[in-house]
Amino acid sequence: MNALRNSVRLLGHLGEDPKVRKLDGGRTVANFSIATNEIYRDSRGEKQSETTWHRLVAWGKQAEIAEKYLKKGSEITIEGKLTNRSWEDKNGEKQYMTEIVVNSLLMLDKAGN
Repeated sequence: MNALRNSVRLLGHLGEDPKVRKLDGGRTVANFSIATNEIYRDSRGEKQSETTWHRLVAWGKQAEIAEKYLKKGSEITIEGKLTNRSWEDKNGEKQYMTEIVVNSLLMLDKAGN
């Protein structure tokens, strides 16, 4: 039996310009979010739309591409893996975040948009 993989593929629009930082040691990281939309019909047959926001983190070359080419509203598709992290906030309370580490991204906007 094959092991299950932690793999995510999403198609959506950026909700903000990527926030890019250079870390000690020269490594680049970009944080941004995308919105995915699902359209469906409810029990009365009326069209409904639901938006879900996803937090993304890209490292190295992917972060540099995000910084150079992506902006709020850009349409992209990404592949990556889900990760969870936790930290203590300034009040000493444990906080949790689920995000997607981007392995690859494809820009879908037409040139000049």
